[in-house]
Amino acid sequence: MPAYHPLTEAEAIQYARTLPDLFTADSQLVSREIGDGNLNLVFHISEPSTGKSIILKQALPYAKVVGESWPLTLDRARIESEALMIQESLCPELVPHVYSYVPDLALTVMQDLSDHVIMRRGLMEGNRYPLFAGHIGHFLAHTLFYTSDLGMNQQEKKERVKRFINPELCKITEDLIFDDPYTDSPNNDVPPAIRDAVEAVWNDTELHLEVAILRDKFLTHAQSLLHGDLHTGSIFIKPDSTKVIDPEFAYYGPMGFDIGAVFANLLLHYASREGWDKDAAARADSRSYLTGTIREAWAAFEKEFRSLWDQNGVDRMAKTPGYQDWYMQQVLRDTFGYTGSKMVRRVHGLAQVADINRLEDANAKERAQRIALAVGTSLIKFNRQASSIEEMINIADNAVR
Repeated sequence: MPAYHPLTEAEAIQYARTLPDLFTADSQLVSREIGDGNLNLVFHISEPSTGKSIILKQALPYAKVVGESWPLTLDRARIESEALMIQESLCPELVPHVYSYVPDLALTVMQDLSDHVIMRRGLMEGNRYPLFAGHIGHFLAHTLFYTSDLGMNQQEKKERVKRFINPELCKITEDLIFDDPYTDSPNNDVPPAIRDAVEAVWNDTELHLEVAILRDKFLTHAQSLLHGDLHTGSIFIKPDSTKVIDPEFAYYGPMGFDIGAVFANLLLHYASREGWDKDAAARADSRSYLTGTIREAWAAFEKEFRSLWDQNGVDRMAKTPGYQDWYMQQVLRDTFGYTGSKMVRRVHGLAQVADINRLEDANAKERAQRIALAVGTSLIKFNRQASSIEEMINIADNAVR
């Protein structure tokens, strides 16, 4: 195997030909580099004569969004491929199949999902996905339960924690989510129209205390193997199928971080409907769909997680009466806090969301940004008091009244 170097499209095709039982010998293969993310090269390799296709994803040794001045470990490709394989073993219908991983090239070969769309784009186009709540609830329940001390041998879990320490990518999260948005950091990208609201965030010590507590849990609470970056840009979707992709930020952390990432991006889109819908009735309908999705996703997650605990829990002490209810309350409260944290970071931090940034009407964009910031900060401040997912929905609805 050659030494690591970023592949060209011709080299990607050459490598694809070496994969067994995929393409016809000597047939024409076509490559397109389709990576639009921040960290990787992504090659779509297809065989026009048969319609077969695969994806080759190669990690770059730097953050593509910034350049070579921001170096990154190539080990994240191993972490991503191993996380995908674990997730596939638990939820085979909800993640892409991994054909192979090539350590020397930091290259993962996986199922092509071109018949799906990125969920963020689908929502921006006004599409709705009635099965998504159940799908993501199932994914979260199974991946979080079976990688925790509740669902696997504790010593085996500790060995797995070692394989997913992921310090370089965790550092990105620690800075961009739990530090930069709360100070005048050069990494921020503050929209001028809402600078007053952003400066209020920088000066809010009550808010900073809650963020510090959430950050401490992120740093120390190795609860489950997380996806680590579970936003609507990391989900491929169509009406009857959901596929979770891109777990290169995978590590062991608090369950609520993954759940909160999903809910944060639904609520960011909720804020963005200020510009995507042209009248109040359509806006209210869109937002009702989004909050309904959050309600259904939490209900599906909690029901399945409790069922797995009751039927397959491996820890005798975890069966103590009252412990399950206490544990689920803590997960809910963490979910509130991390939902808020992920929202605030996407309003004026690095790498914001297209849902809001692509709004053409400046007034609608400003309103959406202010709504997102108001919801995010309220969720953070309320997180340790939360008792029901309905309180999250009420906070969002109150912000737009």
